[in-house]
Amino acid sequence: MVDIVLVDDDMVSTFVTEKFIRKSMHGPYRIHTFDSAAEALQRVQEIRPRYLFLDLVMPHMNGWDFLEQFTPEDKESEVYILSGSLDERDLEKASSNRKVKKFLSKLSVPESIPEIFRN
Repeated sequence: MVDIVLVDDDMVSTFVTEKFIRKSMHGPYRIHTFDSAAEALQRVQEIRPRYLFLDLVMPHMNGWDFLEQFTPEDKESEVYILSGSLDERDLEKASSNRKVKKFLSKLSVPESIPEIFRN
């Protein structure tokens, strides 16, 4: 069973991302969605996701704060930043963070999500 965690406070974005994950996955999987990074952080260690999609801009705890505290038990976990921001500083910060596999624009979800699960 492949566990996938999606952390985003934007319900429309979550719906769209989930739709493309469902269309792209082959084999058994579970999608765990959280609209709060703090709540996701409390639960993510027990879920042990293979894939984690993380929005950056959220109230109370943002994606960067989440990443600072997130220590994946499973070295196979792949973290993807999923953001509406195209700020160069965010792109640079994501590329220099060893926990982040790739920075994805929310606008690229239709192309990028299938590509991730094709591998």
